[in-house]
Amino acid sequence: MNNNIEQGKTAAITSYILIIGVFIAMSMNSGEDKNSYASFHIRQALGLSITFISLGLIISNFDSPMITISMWISLSVLWTYAIFGAINGETKPIPLLGNFFQKWFKTIS
Repeated sequence: MNNNIEQGKTAAITSYILIIGVFIAMSMNSGEDKNSYASFHIRQALGLSITFISLGLIISNFDSPMITISMWISLSVLWTYAIFGAINGETKPIPLLGNFFQKWFKTIS
């Protein structure tokens, strides 16, 4: 298991670099030997990216700095939690949404 984490760590960390990182990590994790650790974090990062874009589109209709700042802080906290989990070799889902991301994107990687 530890060897699996070390092999997938680069792809897992890369997946959290904006939306492009998800696609890079997916290509790094493609092929016959898909790493389950990398796949877990790719799904988490994809979910975070989609959530960020979706909330950004919805919140852009409101002209409220309070709502915008709240979104940025919330997603920054979740992103920080996720990337430190990837760095530390953990597979803990992101609070609130992580289990949904694993379920919704189970076919990815």
